[in-house]
Amino acid sequence: MKLLWQLTATQLAAGFRDAAFTPTQALEACLARSAEVNPRLNALIALDAEGATHAAEQSSARWRTGRAIGALDGVPITIKDNLQVRGLPTHWGSRALAGFVAERDELPVAKLREAGALIFGKTNVPEFTMQGYTDNPVFGPTGNPWNPALTPGGSSGGAAALVAAGGCPIALGTDGGGSIRRPASHTNLVGLKPSRGRVPRSGGLPPIFLDFEVAGPLARCVDDVAAVMQVIGLGPMRPVAPTPARILYIPRFGDHPLDPQIAHLADAAARNLSMLGHEVTTAEGFDLAEAVNQRWPLLAQVGLAWLVEHPQALSPTRPFDPALFAPAMQANAQAGRSASAIALFDLLLEAERLRTELAILFERYGFLLTPAAAALPWPAGETHPPRIDGREVGARGHAVFAGFANAVGLPAIALPCGFAQGLPVGLQLVAREGDDDALLALARAFERAHPWQRFPEL
Repeated sequence: MKLLWQLTATQLAAGFRDAAFTPTQALEACLARSAEVNPRLNALIALDAEGATHAAEQSSARWRTGRAIGALDGVPITIKDNLQVRGLPTHWGSRALAGFVAERDELPVAKLREAGALIFGKTNVPEFTMQGYTDNPVFGPTGNPWNPALTPGGSSGGAAALVAAGGCPIALGTDGGGSIRRPASHTNLVGLKPSRGRVPRSGGLPPIFLDFEVAGPLARCVDDVAAVMQVIGLGPMRPVAPTPARILYIPRFGDHPLDPQIAHLADAAARNLSMLGHEVTTAEGFDLAEAVNQRWPLLAQVGLAWLVEHPQALSPTRPFDPALFAPAMQANAQAGRSASAIALFDLLLEAERLRTELAILFERYGFLLTPAAAALPWPAGETHPPRIDGREVGARGHAVFAGFANAVGLPAIALPCGFAQGLPVGLQLVAREGDDDALLALARAFERAHPWQRFPEL
């Protein structure tokens, strides 16, 4: 029999409904599991056990009297530390925000709280969520539960690590260039980047990624991801009957290197989708995203430089000292200050060109299939793997499959597809903008044919 901390949110709700256990008991189990694993992972960096316990008592009473709010009522959840949670500190991974405490919930957080979710803590991020691993000068690195010496990726690394280790069934993260999908891939989770605009945001930190960054869930199954989207997304998630789909499998982007073990598992996933009755076509080459990938870091650099020049956007009274930034962020802010308006326009123009080209592609295919990440997890304190398949790569060499979906606003989901050297590997499915429901239906069908739930030995 599974322990309470091992249950998905969907399974917890079923247990609450059947009076097999209560939200209070589920929260206690998750708090105990978090306390057990967090010393090795450094994933949870702010805790509100008292507030969550009070909310659990209220939820237990609702379930007992048949007045439960919905599928997330009484389900423990954590929030990424670039999203505001009322009464908890917001560090954003930076010493420049020391002492900053949110006065209100950001909109997606408020919706989760109103739905009865038990918000018990916040999870670690890289400074200003601008890197693809999880480490910062305030809290240090987060480890991967499958090997704590390695990174879970980033920037939603703390969120992914705690869910994968059983500290909670679901987490709310953000994705501005793969920051949900790659950590999900590295930790054996499902991670959804919704379509741009599907999850409204307000009352949060200054949007240095503009609306290219979206909030979305990480969980251990597709049904839990869908349950979160029912709460935080615009409009209800519409059930979509699984039908044979036309899928374009893109094994590589341009000439970028890919770990051979990941390539092998992605090929197997494509075959598995074909065996489920889908029409899978393999692309001979794909370089549509090259121009956007080359320019993508500029967006956040300019956003950070803007924040340095407009600290009142963070707080009208509180000091914000860029001298407290880590060296990498000081360099990013300087790069943003030095960038020309023409360079930024060039990035935006390339994103529009990509949108047009992908729209043509989606006239032939309903979905794109790619690896979720180009590399296996690397040492936790290093920003990126310096080499992939024997070739030197830059800071986003491991992330080449991710940013194009943000640039165009497409929904994309990472799903587990196997293990290499004892480490999880994920695939990525991408749909047309607005086709989030169809994307989840395809993901659910793949999950049912190839179940993946298992826990690391910590």
